[in-house]
Amino acid sequence: MNVRLLEKEGFASLYLRLRAEGLADKALLTALEQTPRTLFVSAAYADAAYQDRLLPIDCGGFAESADLVARLLSALAIEPGQRMLDVGTGSGFLAAVAARMVERVVTVDRYKTLVQLAQQRFAHLGISNVIARQADGAKGMNGEGAFDRIIATCAFDGMPRPFIDQLASGGVMLAPIMSEGGTAHMARLTKIGSRFEREDLFEVPYRPFTPGLALAL
Repeated sequence: MNVRLLEKEGFASLYLRLRAEGLADKALLTALEQTPRTLFVSAAYADAAYQDRLLPIDCGGFAESADLVARLLSALAIEPGQRMLDVGTGSGFLAAVAARMVERVVTVDRYKTLVQLAQQRFAHLGISNVIARQADGAKGMNGEGAFDRIIATCAFDGMPRPFIDQLASGGVMLAPIMSEGGTAHMARLTKIGSRFEREDLFEVPYRPFTPGLALAL
């Protein structure tokens, strides 16, 4: 099956699944349709690009499903004109979709290889409002000013309090937080004054943060 047909049929299946879940945000669905998922997975997994499962990527990581990306961006409630921080670039798919909906995305990953591959994909798609950097994102990105939205795709042991100062007033952060049972649950944290108001959402497959930069990749 050629890639164009894979994309067309894959997105159609994704669209039906998301609508069945009640996700009908037109801007988000359009951004997903405009971001070819097969570009963000290896050729060996092109047939599975739109399946609702994890897919392996370089550096021992994985790409979350397009379904999960849609759920996360819906929960984040991003809007035009906002600045967003994406901690854990991975394949770059989430940042690419978000970039079609906000003014600017800063995405960081500890693996240089993943950052470079994501930069190539953004360039190929003509997405120019994403800044991708190799950085230790465990405490966010100081010096970048305040973000309206922050999303992390690595799990914290507890509340990620260092990020409070990096959120604009009323800003929202999605953060996976590890439970005692060893699973991660996504929390929606809304900045109220100098504290977070927490709402737990759903279980997510993200792994605990590994601090520092990766030396070899």
